[in-house]
Parts: sequence; structure tokens; C-alpha cells
Amino acid sequence: MSGPKEASILASIPSPSQGVWDLGPFPVRAYALCIIAGIIVAIVVGDRRLVARGGRTGMVADIAMWAVPMGVLGGRLYHVITTPEPYFGADGDPVSALYIWEGGLGIWGAVALGSVGAWIGTRQAGLAWPSVADAVIPGVALAQAIGRWGNWFNQELYGRPTDLPWALRIDPANRPDGTPDAATYHPTFLYESLWCLAVTALLIWADRRYRLGHGQVFALYVAAYCVGRFWIEALRVDEAEQILGMRLNNWTSILLGTVALAVLVYSRRKNPDREANPYRQGATPRMTPGELR
Repeated sequence: MSGPKEASILASIPSPSQGVWDLGPFPVRAYALCIIAGIIVAIVVGDRRLVARGGRTGMVADIAMWAVPMGVLGGRLYHVITTPEPYFGADGDPVSALYIWEGGLGIWGAVALGSVGAWIGTRQAGLAWPSVADAVIPGVALAQAIGRWGNWFNQELYGRPTDLPWALRIDPANRPDGTPDAATYHPTFLYESLWCLAVTALLIWADRRYRLGHGQVFALYVAAYCVGRFWIEALRVDEAEQILGMRLNNWTSILLGTVALAVLVYSRRKNPDREANPYRQGATPRMTPGELR
């Protein structure tokens, strides 16, 4: 007869046997493919939503030329700064901080610096940043849901050991110190992916129901994502900076979530109606490359 441990393993979620495939001299990494797929989805969804608000087709793709590389840079910087031990600790390798393809992008850094890039792009296009942020953020949340599956391929960012039926099997080489005998863990990548799907649905529903504008959809995204990130972060066992016994990202979620909720309430009181169009007042809308003749 099989024991409880064997039964739990049979009912668990397997991890991929590999996350990299060699195409001749070129490695194809599942992590990168998930990120790229998420970016494409975010651009497509954001473009449709911006057009529905009065923008032109192709504007989101133009803005993404600024937002995406700056978002990737911001995500990596946040990860390295908040988890410095693997790179600058006693046994760390500073050069590996450049190895983005191995995983390690902090969402808060990606959103922060990506927003700066989006602001630059919107200024060039004659658009108002809050309007663009409201249009594209549901697609960004959907992109996060897709991108989290890259962590599954890398066997990273999972939670504490568990024998729940949906537990995630992790190979011995990828298990954290202190849990060498545990084979299954909380699939926090899956929890966050599902949470981001729920946040996407919430944003779209609230936007349609209440005609949100002036950055209110963006503020709702930050507040809603922080709620999920707080409890998911509490389950994770990967190395992270601690402040007063709690992971740094938990404190970040509390701070940003509170600020976002306050901004949302204030903005709704000040601007109960959505903008008539997404363009900056007095700005001349710039033609997109596809419209130029």
C-alpha cells in the first residue's frame, strides 16, 4: 500500500522537466517566452481599450517601445536591490545580476519604471498618462498572469511545504535549504496567476460599471493586486529581505495598497466622470507610424 506521502505526490502538480530548449546555438527559454507572450497580450488589450476611449490604433505599441524596456530594467533593479545576497553577499556573483533570463523581476520596480517609460511615450503621443494607464492596466494584469508561468518552468518562487492536492512538486536541486525531505510546496506562482486573472476581471467590470477615469482603474489595480500579493508573499520561502519579522514585499504591499486606495477614493470624489478623450489638454495628437503617408 502507498503511504500518505506517496498519495500526495501522485495528486500534486508536476514541475516541467526543463525550461530551456536549444535551437542550434540559440537557447529558447520558457521564462522569456512567457514574458514576451504577456507583453503581446498587454499591448493588444491595451490598444483596444485605448481606441474605445478615443485613441488611435497603434498608440499603445508606440508607448510600449518606452515602457517595456524600462519596465524590465526596473523589475530587475528592484529584485537585485531587495534580494542582494545572491549577487553581493559572501558567496554572491555580481555578474549574475545581469542574467534576467534566469528569473528575478520585481513587479513593483517594473510598474514604477515602466510607468516612467509610459509617461515619456504618452507625452510624445500627446496623450494624458492617467487615461493611458487606465486603458492599459487590465492588459498588464493579464500579462502578469501569463508571465508567472515562467516561474513554474524555472521551479522558483514557490511557497512552504504542503501536501494539499494541488501542491507543486519541486526537484531536489531546486528545493530550499531546510526542506530537503519535502517534495511538494504551495504553487504560489499559480496563486498569483489566478489572482491576477481575478484582478483583470475586477478592473474591466468596475471600469464598465462606474466609468472610471483619471487614473482610477490604475489605482484600483494597485490596491487589488496588493491584497493578493500580501497573502501570497507570506507563503513564499525564497530568500528575501526582512523588516520587523516580515518580508519586504509585504510591507510594500501594505504601503502601496493603502496609498492606492486613498488615491482612488479622492479621485472618485474629485472626478466622478470619465474624461471625454485620452488626449492632453492643448496637445496636438501625434500620428502613429501606420497612419503616416
